[in-house]
Amino acid sequence: MLRNSILAGLCALALSAIQPARAQAPAPDRVLFQLDWLASGEHAAWYAGVGQGFFRQNGIDLSITRGYGSGDTVNKIAAGAAVFGVADLGGVLTARARQNMPVKSISITYTHSPHSLFVLRSSGITSFRGLEGKRISITPGNSHRLYFPEVARRAGTDPERITWVNTDASAMAAMLISRRVDAAPFYSIHWYYTNKAAQRAGEEIVVLPFVQTGFAIYAATLMATDETIQRNPDLVRRFLRSTQQSLTWSRDHQVEACRIHVRANPEVEQDDCEGSLRAVMGFVFNEHQQQTGLGRYAPDRLAFTWQVVAESQQLDTHWDPTQALDTSLLP
Repeated sequence: MLRNSILAGLCALALSAIQPARAQAPAPDRVLFQLDWLASGEHAAWYAGVGQGFFRQNGIDLSITRGYGSGDTVNKIAAGAAVFGVADLGGVLTARARQNMPVKSISITYTHSPHSLFVLRSSGITSFRGLEGKRISITPGNSHRLYFPEVARRAGTDPERITWVNTDASAMAAMLISRRVDAAPFYSIHWYYTNKAAQRAGEEIVVLPFVQTGFAIYAATLMATDETIQRNPDLVRRFLRSTQQSLTWSRDHQVEACRIHVRANPEVEQDDCEGSLRAVMGFVFNEHQQQTGLGRYAPDRLAFTWQVVAESQQLDTHWDPTQALDTSLLP
């Protein structure tokens, strides 16, 4: 009896020693992540990362909110409305060079740009050569318009002889399908569900990627403020580690990643998500990424990216773009 009492006492003592230690385990950091636009399939990896617990395993309770364009996301990250965001690198570079906005890219997501023109197969247009006299729809401030002169030059087309038709973004696909314009600017990752609409009208959409002309610039990037990078580098490391786990898992489990994404965003259809995610993976994982490392950049491509952005935004081409990047916290 005495021996049993002693053992019971020792067990109670051991439990009392363990319980405070458990109670002292740090709570995960609550982090808001802002996208660059609506949560379409191109963003499925982050929703999958939350669903699979990758962020939680790294001590992060991640919430995701939609964006309203790269420029708006850059401004909101700079103002502290969210901790991390995804935006076009051109927007980050421009904000840093023009206003010295305290934001930096912490990881390259798209190693080359998804900028492209969509045309109808029935139009007979097969390349960027010979587009003179054609009508191309455009939205105000659209980066396709800024980058197009360089693409046209590389293709041997005179950009001054193209008619740009200002329109609302929501009307561009319909205008193309109904032949009111000859071409429309889209990210190539949006081909799948845009082509679905074209097929219902008996048409088929062909993609003309800007990169086809050798126009290889960095595009989507993850960013944070200077303050976050300097004062909480451990959080940045954990966020980037979780993101890379999420991207890699989503590449290998695309159907399941989209199931998770659609559960969180029921307005997105499963096949549309899969079409976008499949396209996105080609911008994230490719030969260039294998050479540089996931999330990192090559100096020559960064220099060309800045040259194109600077010329389109009338900024100093001699400014050093590395001032707007800090990839030192990548895994």
